[in-house]
Amino acid sequence: MEPTLPLFDDEPARPLADRLRPTQLDEVVGQDHLLAPDAPLGRMVAQQRLGSAVLWGPPGVGKTTIARLLADGSNLVFESVSATFSGVADLRKRRQIGSSPPDAEGLAQLFVEDPAGSKATHRAELAG
Repeated sequence: MEPTLPLFDDEPARPLADRLRPTQLDEVVGQDHLLAPDAPLGRMVAQQRLGSAVLWGPPGVGKTTIARLLADGSNLVFESVSATFSGVADLRKRRQIGSSPPDAEGLAQLFVEDPAGSKATHRAELAG
């Protein structure tokens, strides 16, 4: 019998995108100008000092995956929130949780997804 590729091993059924998704920053194809060890985000991860960033692009290009990998590489807790389905109060509550994590050594990264400049984010900006 021929050996199979890891992609087709006996594992619980997961969508193909999940099975192909990078698990480390160096597995991301493209974006070397941002993610390489000598690039801005790569240096932030190496120094364990991840600052604010805006990841912009159409759905499916890897923004959430890259944000999750940046958090993992910086030893941050990753929490994703959809701006479409979360209100201002929920975002403020999560910001408070992230500013004082239960683990004294852990920090939090809050990733807010905003599909194509949703009205929810615009309302949140207006609410201050």
